[in-house]
Amino acid sequence: MKVVINTCFGGFSISRKAAEHMAAAGSKRAQKELSKSKPDRFSGYGYVNGMDGGYDRIDPLLVGAVEALGSSASGSCSQLSVVEIPDGTDYTIEEYDGAEHIAEVHRTWS
Repeated sequence: MKVVINTCFGGFSISRKAAEHMAAAGSKRAQKELSKSKPDRFSGYGYVNGMDGGYDRIDPLLVGAVEALGSSASGSCSQLSVVEIPDGTDYTIEEYDGAEHIAEVHRTWS
């Protein structure tokens, strides 16, 4: 399974170019974000009116945009990367000051 994460401090966001790539491929979220944003005010977070949750990190259209566009897919203060993990892994995306990594979920007790 492929997962998109941000590998630098700052936080996850995609570029307008990545959103346009995804919108052309049929992403409703990217289409809506592009339609709601001004050319100089694109956020790239995927949080637009009527939609919660931002971009799904395993969305094949997001993964495809990052793989096709490379560093041009990264939004402001981000450096996106595709990480491949074994299918069926129960995972979470951990972050510190916006820099992310993938961690396998384990049971804990207290």
